[in-house]
Amino acid sequence: MKPLYTIVLLALSNTFMTLAWYGHLKFKDLKWFENLGLASIILISWGIALFEYILQVPANRIGYKEYGGPFSLVELKVLQEVITLVVFVIFTTIVFKNETFKFNHIIGFIFLILAVYFVFKK
Repeated sequence: MKPLYTIVLLALSNTFMTLAWYGHLKFKDLKWFENLGLASIILISWGIALFEYILQVPANRIGYKEYGGPFSLVELKVLQEVITLVVFVIFTTIVFKNETFKFNHIIGFIFLILAVYFVFKK
């Protein structure tokens, strides 16, 4: 169950991270946020990022071998990066409809997935 808990927590954490890092770019489309200054945007993003950390820290502790988890530090990092990409692609597709993924992006993602394969290969 630890691998599953780790992956679910990382996916949720990365959802908040993506919202904090890129969600504010759509604030101009929302009446309530359209006139906020940069300081306000930063504070809102920090507030969202707090939930990222609330999920990320337990995910790493549950998943890390030194705490009884199944993953090495390198495996955790590579896993997190691929989860970040998956969440980012889903988020971008839903929220930023004007952005498109090109063939070279897909090739890059494939190489990252291959990185996961090689990192986890015993």
